[in-house]
Amino acid sequence: MSNASVTDAEQDDGSGLLLLIWTIFRMNFLLMARYKVNFAAQIVGMYLFFAVIFFGGRAAVQNVGGGMGALGGTLDALIVGWFLWTMAQSAYSSLSTEITQESRWGTLEQLFMSPHGFGTVLGVKVFVNMLLSMVIGSLMLALMLLTTGRTLALDFVSVFPIVVLTLLSVVGLGYVFAGLALVYKQISNVSQLMQFVLIGLIAAPVAELPILSVLPLVQGSEMLQATMREGVRLWEFSPLQLGTLVGTAVVYSVVGYLIFMLCLHVARDRGVMGHY
Repeated sequence: MSNASVTDAEQDDGSGLLLLIWTIFRMNFLLMARYKVNFAAQIVGMYLFFAVIFFGGRAAVQNVGGGMGALGGTLDALIVGWFLWTMAQSAYSSLSTEITQESRWGTLEQLFMSPHGFGTVLGVKVFVNMLLSMVIGSLMLALMLLTTGRTLALDFVSVFPIVVLTLLSVVGLGYVFAGLALVYKQISNVSQLMQFVLIGLIAAPVAELPILSVLPLVQGSEMLQATMREGVRLWEFSPLQLGTLVGTAVVYSVVGYLIFMLCLHVARDRGVMGHY
C-alpha cells in the first residue's frame, strides 16, 4: 500500500472516530431533551437533597446560638463532596443504564458490527458519559455556591485531571454492574444501594486509615478537597498520592471492563442478551 493510501486510511479513521463521538454525544443529548422532565427531576432532586442538608444544618447552628462561621469548613467539605457525588453517580449509573437499554432495545449486538469495534464504541460511550456527568456536576456546583454564598478555589488545571481520574474508578464499577445487568437482568435495587456506597467512599477517613485510599473515589475525594478548599495545585501532591490516584483509575476501569466482557460472554452463551 502506498504512503498516500495509508495517510488517507488514517484520516478516514480519525474522521470516523470524530463522527462516532459526535453521534453518541448527539444521541445522549437528544435523549435528555426528549425526556427533559426526567432529566430536570434528577437535577432538582439532587439540589433539593443538598438544600435540605444545608438549610437544616444552618437552622440547627442558629438554634444553638452559632452563625454561618460555625459551619465554615464543614460546609465547604459538603459542597466539594456533593459536587463529586453528583458526577460519580452520573458516571456510574449512565453506562449501566445505557447497556441495559441497548439490550432491551435489541441493539446491543449490533454494536459488535461497528467498523470501529465494540471496545471503541464502549470507550466513546464512557468518554461522552464522563463529559456529561461533569456538566451536571458543574451545574450543581454553581447552584450550591449560589445558595450558600461560599467560594472555592476552582483551578481548572488541577481540578479537571483529578476529577477525570477519580471518575474512571467509578466507571469501572459501572462496567461491573452493566455486566451483571446483562446476566441477571433486574438489579436496580442493588444499583440504588450504590448511591449510599459512593457517599461512604467520598467521606472515607483516609487520613486515619490510609489503606482506604486504594478504594474507588477515596484518593480522588481527598485530593479534590485539598485542591478546591485549600488551593493545593496538582503538582504539589506527593508522588504517592498521584500514583495512587492514577493506579486506582487504571486498575478499576480495566478490571471493570474485563468483568463486563466476561458477563457479556456469559449472556451470549446463555442466549439472554436481549431477554428481559
